[in-house]
Amino acid sequence: MSPVDLNCDLGEGEPSSRTRALMQWVTSVNVACGGHAGDAASMRRCALLAASAGVRLGAHPGPWDRKNFGRGRVEISPAELELLLLQQVGGLSLVARSLGTPLHHVKLHGGLYHAVEESPRLAAAYLGWVARHLAGCRVYARAGGEVCRAGSRLGVEVWGEAFVDRGYLPDGSLVGRAEPGALLTRRDEVIRRVDDLLERGGVVASDRSWISVAARTFCLHGDTPRSARIASWVRGRIDLRSSQEAAGRRVSTRGRGGEG
Repeated sequence: MSPVDLNCDLGEGEPSSRTRALMQWVTSVNVACGGHAGDAASMRRCALLAASAGVRLGAHPGPWDRKNFGRGRVEISPAELELLLLQQVGGLSLVARSLGTPLHHVKLHGGLYHAVEESPRLAAAYLGWVARHLAGCRVYARAGGEVCRAGSRLGVEVWGEAFVDRGYLPDGSLVGRAEPGALLTRRDEVIRRVDDLLERGGVVASDRSWISVAARTFCLHGDTPRSARIASWVRGRIDLRSSQEAAGRRVSTRGRGGEG
């Protein structure tokens, strides 16, 4: 099993103390690029903190919608999507380049994330843009979704993403934020979610059905209540699982060596 990445959306107007606290626990950050949130100063601050913490830097482009924080329904054409990416991801790329920090990935935000998953044309435009302009850059997208399926065809490495702080519907989409069960914030439910993903490769949906989720990266939203504390719980669980697997491999290796 590959080491599990823990990503978090940052640079979205959160207090600097929260940004720093989350950087202690995550391995990737998705930095808002001026669409739903963020500006030149916040992009530079987050990029510097990521470099200092040894955290992977990613772009988090979103709809041009600050009023709704980019979380409403999005109607966008492939050409409009490519222009948005050029403006927002291009801006963070320039900041990162000026600091000597590589851009590791791109992850769409909110309504844009969902709109692209619902449209093969938008998914192809998105991945095509990344392939042309960000050679070697990864994309973080919903595990098992349209972007994940199209990535291999279009030559873009896609890391399937699962959410540790959001409820799932039976079809694999997320519970609406205004609905009961949208957010997971209690320690027991977060730990259960992480254990299900690590040990069983899936999640329990809102109707108690089981959904298989093959994730390479886990997402925690920076604006989830007590997000830094939740991040510490998730990181501890991931590290415990990794140490258990490493111990199992050592025992297995010793056993094979003793047989000869």
